[in-house]
Amino acid sequence: MIADTLKDLCALPGVSGFEDPVRDYIREKIEPSAADIRTDAMGTLIAEKKGKRTPDLKILLSAHMDEVGLMITHITDEGFLRFDCVGGIDRRVLIGQRVFVGRDAVPGVVGMKAVHLCTAEEMQKIPRLEEFYIDIGAESREEAEEKTHLGDFVSFDPESAEFGDNMFRSKAVDDRAGCAVLLDLFQRELPLDCTFAFTVQEEVGCRGAFGAAFSVKPDIALVLESTTAADLPEVPARRRVCEPGRGPVISLMDGGTVYDRELFTLMTEAADKKNIPWQVKHYIAGGNDARAVQRSRGGVRVAGLSLAARYLHAPVSVASLQDLEEMPDLALGFLEALADRAGA
Repeated sequence: MIADTLKDLCALPGVSGFEDPVRDYIREKIEPSAADIRTDAMGTLIAEKKGKRTPDLKILLSAHMDEVGLMITHITDEGFLRFDCVGGIDRRVLIGQRVFVGRDAVPGVVGMKAVHLCTAEEMQKIPRLEEFYIDIGAESREEAEEKTHLGDFVSFDPESAEFGDNMFRSKAVDDRAGCAVLLDLFQRELPLDCTFAFTVQEEVGCRGAFGAAFSVKPDIALVLESTTAADLPEVPARRRVCEPGRGPVISLMDGGTVYDRELFTLMTEAADKKNIPWQVKHYIAGGNDARAVQRSRGGVRVAGLSLAARYLHAPVSVASLQDLEEMPDLALGFLEALADRAGA
């Protein structure tokens, strides 16, 4: 089941620039069915999957493997770890988070000065990044250096769970959900040949997707993502982007891309044909690998299909498993529509 795949993927550490465990997992899953598979210079995994027919158009399906996290930048004399953020993380959610440092997954806790020591003025402000540290239980710099190193990545607690009405919570839903959809599609019979790209470093500027699109040279790309929901009590209706449980999100525009209108129509028609509920972003926010793919070489026509998720770029996000289960069917319907349109 795709939900089990998502749980496996979310449990893996894969901070931007350190996606190796995720890439290794994905490669093991798809290699038996791939016509060709390679890892490019940046670490993006690119695989060819043969379909029923070979179209004149080059089709790219893309999702990013990386997640937001932290990186160790300094070790204090007392054995505490200073860090910087990898990707856009809300500092308000860092205090007290359980984390794991480096490839050895050294356990730690994000801390800062205790609340009863803060001044009234400090209580009114979001703490600066330099006020945080990671406590790994070391008593000195020497002890900390035996377990960790400068430049080590830090990932959040990988514990995940289903809860509520078919909801799922975990770190790294952005964008292990997209990777899970691509893995599901890779095991299906496709209507046409497709290139799959599991990209790196999306969270720090869509870097892997740019290189992948430049080498693959697609005519059309479908980017699978997770997108911010914002269906929260304090958010006015006009600013609620989308809502978990109301179907996959088909993109018209976001902060980095205006999506191809014909491809948008093909996607919505495919959803209606398969009786899959769908939604659009009612408030324009965010961005993803589509912006890098779209601007590659002479330009690429792009479509976007996303999973609505609450609390993106936080240690835990929340999404609907029903929405997730509908995404591969809709993506397949989109590919079928492309095959019909192209006469493949």
